[in-house]
Amino acid sequence: MRLILSGGGTGGHIYPALAIAEGVKRVLPTTEILYIGTEKGLESNIVPKAGYNFATINIAGLDRTSMLKASQALMKVPKGFLEAREIIKNFKPDVVVGTGGYVSFPVLYSATFFACKTIIHEQNAIAGLANRHLAKKVDYTLLTFPEAKATMKAKRPILTGLPVRPEILNIKRHTAKSKLGLDDNFTLLAFGGSRGAASINRSMIYLIDRYRNDNKLQIIWITGENNYEGIHESLEAKIGHDNIKCKLLLYPYMYNIEEALAAADLAICRAGASTVAELTILGLPAILIPYPYAAENHQEKNARALMDKNAAEMVIDEFLDGDTLYRKVNYLLSNEAVLKNMKNNLLKEARPDALERIVEIITN
Repeated sequence: MRLILSGGGTGGHIYPALAIAEGVKRVLPTTEILYIGTEKGLESNIVPKAGYNFATINIAGLDRTSMLKASQALMKVPKGFLEAREIIKNFKPDVVVGTGGYVSFPVLYSATFFACKTIIHEQNAIAGLANRHLAKKVDYTLLTFPEAKATMKAKRPILTGLPVRPEILNIKRHTAKSKLGLDDNFTLLAFGGSRGAASINRSMIYLIDRYRNDNKLQIIWITGENNYEGIHESLEAKIGHDNIKCKLLLYPYMYNIEEALAAADLAICRAGASTVAELTILGLPAILIPYPYAAENHQEKNARALMDKNAAEMVIDEFLDGDTLYRKVNYLLSNEAVLKNMKNNLLKEARPDALERIVEIITN
């Protein structure tokens, strides 16, 4: 089989595509795989390192901050379509799969004019503009959230879930706690992505001040690499590290974040599709702070999809402050039954067989 994968811009589009590539290879080891991305996207570094052939097209995301930048991006569209068409024509794929990001639109749209199976994966609870258009043309539209089906007119919508990294599926809670030097006390995890989230970080300083004397609380706080030094200084100035009695593990970044997720009893985090998928797999209750500038506000839709099922709490980024976060955390710490109910409802939404289902659709 010959397979083209396309997805880029963020790790949330790239890593699911690579998981699919690995899954297909396990089932059909002789599969020839080509990944189409952009030269400037994260995929240009990540994909070749993963050992897959990589081709690029010249296209950029629509920058709405100015008319000039938006016009420059639109001028690249025709060339991007032509380049995608030429790559597909020469590679002659049996299947073309898109996992999102602006690069996947011209690739999947062009593929619909060839005699190959076409598949898109919509990761969020609300379909993006590109996928709403593609869903009417491609053979299969795979969904992470059932709510997304109502936001598009797809020929063949199938609820599969989103592939998560095998480390998430295989990590054991007691092993994770042991590796991190944690005991059986309640563990709170806060993170905002590799670059951090300023609103979460500001609120966490206040939260730690409120819980500074609670020696039965453990906190894992991943600040983001750009914020670590400033937060370290702010904690020292406001509280003083010697005055913090709760156990605090402060990191700029965690390559082994699966251990933190497995060890945690409650998370404070954004609501990207990959994060939400991992929370459901682990049954990890969360206070979700949707990234306010996500395209079409999809992170808030993801968070609301869980909140409506009593599977998570949510605070809108604009209204997040230390006192609001403290009240949310304190409520959940004081209500074990609520946390247990959230955990059970999350597990109901989990789809640990997502990768297997997607691979089956691709290979059959």
